[in-house]
Amino acid sequence: MSMNVSQGGGDEEMCDVNTTPLIDVMLVLLVMLIVTLPVQMHLTKLDLPPPNPFPPPNPPPSIYIDIDPDGTIVWNNEPLSGGIAQLEDHFREEAPKDPQAQLQLRPSALAPYDVIANVMAAAQRSGMTRMGFTNVAEFAD
Repeated sequence: MSMNVSQGGGDEEMCDVNTTPLIDVMLVLLVMLIVTLPVQMHLTKLDLPPPNPFPPPNPPPSIYIDIDPDGTIVWNNEPLSGGIAQLEDHFREEAPKDPQAQLQLRPSALAPYDVIANVMAAAQRSGMTRMGFTNVAEFAD
């Protein structure tokens, strides 16, 4: 967009188009369009499932697995002396149960990563499908 500026006397006629009224009309039309849009355009139709008349079943039990800084694995506040092998035996006992217990891993911030990874791999190999980390607030900076 360019503008003609003259430096001489004021005897010349201006031949530029005044765009201010055009912009005003366009803004009024835009506001009218936004206001007059039907309310139905802003609604989102969701097909929600019908409400369940039955209460949810009891939540499955939780198994707490702590991993200490020295790599000791603790199953529900009971240290496992057999390590990963004993842990896998516990997993094999729990995996076929219905509903399957939820594993709550609570590693220490100083626990070796390979022990944590081995615990998660043993749970996966044994068929444990519900696993989560708890008490991870200590890892936040």
